[in-house]
Amino acid sequence: MEIELDLKKSINDNATFYFLESKEMRKKINGLTIAINKNKEQIEKKIKLNNTLEKVKKSWYEKYRWFFTSDGFLVVGGKDAHQNEEIVKKHMDEKDIYFHADVYGAPHCVLKINSNQVNKLTNQSLVEASEFAVTFSKAFEQGLVLADAYSVKPDQVSKRAPSGSSMGVGAFMIYGQRNWFKNTPLSLGVGVLKKENKLMSGPINAIKKNCAFFVELKQGTTEKNQTANELKKIFSDAKPLSFNFSNESFLSIIPNGNFDIKKN
Repeated sequence: MEIELDLKKSINDNATFYFLESKEMRKKINGLTIAINKNKEQIEKKIKLNNTLEKVKKSWYEKYRWFFTSDGFLVVGGKDAHQNEEIVKKHMDEKDIYFHADVYGAPHCVLKINSNQVNKLTNQSLVEASEFAVTFSKAFEQGLVLADAYSVKPDQVSKRAPSGSSMGVGAFMIYGQRNWFKNTPLSLGVGVLKKENKLMSGPINAIKKNCAFFVELKQGTTEKNQTANELKKIFSDAKPLSFNFSNESFLSIIPNGNFDIKKN
């Protein structure tokens, strides 16, 4: 290490100069160390929070389309033929109610009814389940504002095909009388549940009842990917709370089609 001396100064003056320089440098180093430690703590907290969120066990219904009605009933629907098959075969019980839109490409939907909920079912939940069925059918993508839906009991849904035909994956026959919901309006909102940090999409009335923060979606001109980007920003900028969900999280819970976002 080389040290330059000012020959115009005495040895003591040179020594004093370098002592003060080193003292000032130590202050800067200490300040930098403190700043680094603070940033390290913040980064560690974020990593810990992300790890905690990732470790939260998802409920079985979160792999499907789902929402809770205004009265607290769970409704699930398939995203594809295989999920439609699973929902009917594995998750539909005798107390439940099956819903389907009279539109090509509609999901099979099931309104789940637990034993302690049998006497609490209202017409509001039935209407919302029918809205869910039509909204996540091809009706939204086709720009329809109304579509027909119906409900039946589980024992009316069957894999038993008419003579000489067969039922493919996700296809079922409906036997007997249907309970029709004619001219059901398409209705869609996206929000964060009040008691859980989960995104939920479904009929706007159910979203308003169950969510701490939400927006309403209408059929519009913005394509799906861009809509997901805008939703991510809206939810991350929400005040006083801020919600950090990925674009994929929004893409997975909205139907195909173009959108307009109605902020509340």
